Amino acid sequence: MIISTRTYLPFPRSLVYSTYRDRLPELIPYMPNIQGVAVKSREERGEQIEQVNEWHGGGDIPVAARSIIDESMLSWTEHALWNETNFTTAWKIKTHAYTEAVSCKGHNRFLEHEQGTLITSEGELSIDSRQIKNVPSFIAKMVGGIVEDFLGKKIEPNLIQMSEGVHRYLEQRTP
Repeated sequence: MIISTRTYLPFPRSLVYSTYRDRLPELIPYMPNIQGVAVKSREERGEQIEQVNEWHGGGDIPVAARSIIDESMLSWTEHALWNETNFTTAWKIKTHAYTEAVSCKGHNRFLEHEQGTLITSEGELSIDSRQIKNVPSFIAKMVGGIVEDFLGKKIEPNLIQMSEGVHRYLEQRTP
């Protein structure tokens, strides 16, 4: 499943970029589908910063998916490599459930726009149903489809919601 979003923020690129990278815990009140985020590690190497963040989402799990998806599916660890030279980040997400079966990775670009910043997020989510443990093989493909559909419906809206949260955060702090 392809993940793709484009959002625009009316603030300078360097400010938007550094807010995304450095202010995650402060952004939680602006993202209703996120219950928490913790920076687990951060290593600076010149123009690059490698970060590991643990996210805890929220939201309702559809009735049809409750036997397959539990609250642990709403938590994930994000590995991100920020490159200040070209205002990009490459990211990889590891879910806390079905870890071996779920692959999700992509990149964000922060581009100068006429009066602000255009943020593009592109990635890919795939589920290897053969790697779903404790599920009979004859229904593993169906389970994989349900998990992919559920996660796919969460990731893109969360990326957009994060942009909206950064927008509100910066509005309140920028003269």
